[in-house]
Amino acid sequence: MTSSKLVTLAARIERFPIAGSFTISRGAKTEAVTVVAEVSRGGLTGRGECVPYPRYGETPEATLAAIQAMQEAVAGGLTRETLQAAMPSGAARNALDCALIDLEANAAGLRAWNLLGRPAPVERTTAYTISLATPEAMAAATAKAAHRPLLKIKLGGDGDPERIAAVRKAAPEAELIVDANEAWTEADLEANLAACAAAGVTLVEQPLPAGRDEALARIRRPLAVCADESVHDRKSLAPLRERYDAVNIKLDKTGGLTEALAMADAARALGFEIMIGCMVATSLSMAPAMLVTPQARFVDLDGPLLLARDRDHGLRYDGSLVYPPDASLWG
Repeated sequence: MTSSKLVTLAARIERFPIAGSFTISRGAKTEAVTVVAEVSRGGLTGRGECVPYPRYGETPEATLAAIQAMQEAVAGGLTRETLQAAMPSGAARNALDCALIDLEANAAGLRAWNLLGRPAPVERTTAYTISLATPEAMAAATAKAAHRPLLKIKLGGDGDPERIAAVRKAAPEAELIVDANEAWTEADLEANLAACAAAGVTLVEQPLPAGRDEALARIRRPLAVCADESVHDRKSLAPLRERYDAVNIKLDKTGGLTEALAMADAARALGFEIMIGCMVATSLSMAPAMLVTPQARFVDLDGPLLLARDRDHGLRYDGSLVYPPDASLWG
């Protein structure tokens, strides 16, 4: 193999401080810990970023090791197609999948959407997240963001009807979506859904724990309910049809853009609405996800807006509008 054909893989852990803190039902954090993969060939480099998620048993160190373990396969000609069987879905495969697509687009002189035969993304309104806190604190945070057209409200169990009522009062014009992050129970499910409906909420994400969400099929849902922790890739879609109206596609769950696009196609064929979501991360994580936005009813790609600083050449945000990436960032 000549030097011009030599393919190398590098990976590293990076940390980005969050502006303040980010709090959901499972806890709070003050920094985004990401893992970046870089695949290089012939003077060109493709990059991908992922966020290991403890909810799924992932750690930055284990994710880094999983990516580094693919060095021999990458040097031997691993492609994004063969990657799908070579690694399980999850954060590590996401970073490597997106890096391979970025490199392939760079080598072909094409934008990633042209390379993949997908519609070119355009600017979209992204949700902006309000962290879980007391009703008073959430109302205060919401008041500062009330000018944004779409707010995502983190809820967490006891007191959620009071929280969502306080948020609605602070932002009477905004569209609201709610994310309970598995914190509700069968006992409070219907009362909490009713409180959200009364507040004019459009969508509730993952009210019940994954694997214990059968009650959603037994009740009359007064508003749309979206699967997040209950859905990962195409294989997990079909069993959810009676319980959920929408699915949240995140590249860190699907294991990359390749599976995310296929999953979006499959979800639409099954009648699900689509949310394209994210972990708290930099624009390098958001950029590939922009390719799913043409199919999405809801776009939740506000990760960089929650950071104290983004990486260089980050996505352009104009208020709540997020724009497709420049080639200097990705794709």
